[in-house]
Amino acid sequence: MRKFIFSVVLSSFLFLPNANAQIGKRFPSERKVVKDSVTGTMLTFLTSTPRGDSKIYQTHNQWTSDGKWLIFRSNRVEGEAMAVNEQTGEIVQVTEGGYVGMLNVARNSMKLYFMRRPQDTVAKPNNNGKNRQRELVPMQIVEVDLEKLFADSKMGKLKKADYYQRVCGLTKPEMGAGGDLALDGDENWAYFRVGKEYAAKHLPSGTKLEENFGPRKMGAGPAGIAAMNVHTGEIKYVISVPFQIGHIQTNPWVAGEIVFCWETGGKSPQRTWTVMSDGTGLRPLYRESEYEWVTHEAVISKDEVAIAIMGHRKIQGLDTTGTAVSGANPGQEAAWGPSGTREKPTGLGIVNLRTREMKIAGQTDSGSGLWHVSGSPDGRWAVGDDFSRSIYLIDRKTNEMMLLSTGHKTTASDHPHPTMSPDGTKIQIQSAMLSDDNQSMNICIIPVPEEWLKRKY
Repeated sequence: MRKFIFSVVLSSFLFLPNANAQIGKRFPSERKVVKDSVTGTMLTFLTSTPRGDSKIYQTHNQWTSDGKWLIFRSNRVEGEAMAVNEQTGEIVQVTEGGYVGMLNVARNSMKLYFMRRPQDTVAKPNNNGKNRQRELVPMQIVEVDLEKLFADSKMGKLKKADYYQRVCGLTKPEMGAGGDLALDGDENWAYFRVGKEYAAKHLPSGTKLEENFGPRKMGAGPAGIAAMNVHTGEIKYVISVPFQIGHIQTNPWVAGEIVFCWETGGKSPQRTWTVMSDGTGLRPLYRESEYEWVTHEAVISKDEVAIAIMGHRKIQGLDTTGTAVSGANPGQEAAWGPSGTREKPTGLGIVNLRTREMKIAGQTDSGSGLWHVSGSPDGRWAVGDDFSRSIYLIDRKTNEMMLLSTGHKTTASDHPHPTMSPDGTKIQIQSAMLSDDNQSMNICIIPVPEEWLKRKY
């Protein structure tokens, strides 16, 4: 059976520039509305051909500030990002020159931010034909003016890429910057991960480094977070920690508030963390026990973070014959320890950043439990997927939960990663439902049922 990597985002992949790519290039609409054959929910597929589509990770914003476009990754032009208009289905290329890691769509302005290698540092094949990359290179943080780009693209009067793309600044080569990127709530700073060597220089003397944890042999430290001012290019250091950092995200409603994780590829000794941009206030976001498998945290409102407390493993990690389970499903390996069973409370948890209280919003009756999670900023809804790639919606006011959509194929190249829209009326996922190869994915919108939207409390 094919194994899936637990809690790993593709943010570390390098996307190289395509010499024939042109920012603003338009592609015809592929928009299709399909009825879910099981639930009856009407699904809007904004892309419907096998072109290597994938959504931005659920820790980050997906929609442009005008609410009309979704930004996504695609191989329509290799190494470049796309935008699709939710109403018309029009697709527009929104980067030129490649990008690295996470795409950041601003919530308060029509801007897109990402990281990329300068052209003169892109790895070239060596004499053996293998890729050779310099260990330490500077990285650019780039801003795209989407408002200008969409207008000129529609008129068919495109200018050169640097009219729409602005280099905010350059990181120092010795920082080893790359991977995660997160735009602050004030949209003045962009936070990024730095390499082990640079992070070690900022650790307090005598700090004990953590070792790898779990069968994937990940999680060892140190790691660090730095930031760049997107207006001036100024760089500041935030913090170093003695473990591997993953999934850096920000609170869009509270400037300077950062959430990140201890990344092991599965269960962590302490998964979720928060810190302020000046390096103060470092603490576990949700203090977990060795019996809890916490994963896929996502800031969903001014004061709240959704987390998945997994209930996907058999109690004691044994099968019906008493043999330790290994590899049957993601995370079943015995080496992960005693966590992730339903011997303890599990489900979609909502953690309050201010009071530190946690409530379980809901959980599936059986199976893996809810896995990738999100919620609406107004506090009405929570949403999650599971190992079967099914999507569940939870009414947080009544504690009702419904199967909203299914049939997105367990053979898909990735998981649905549901994300609620800013207005709380719909959910974006990535799905292989329409794929003949049962693997390639498309961008799909699932509406919150009208009868639920009309509820009065």
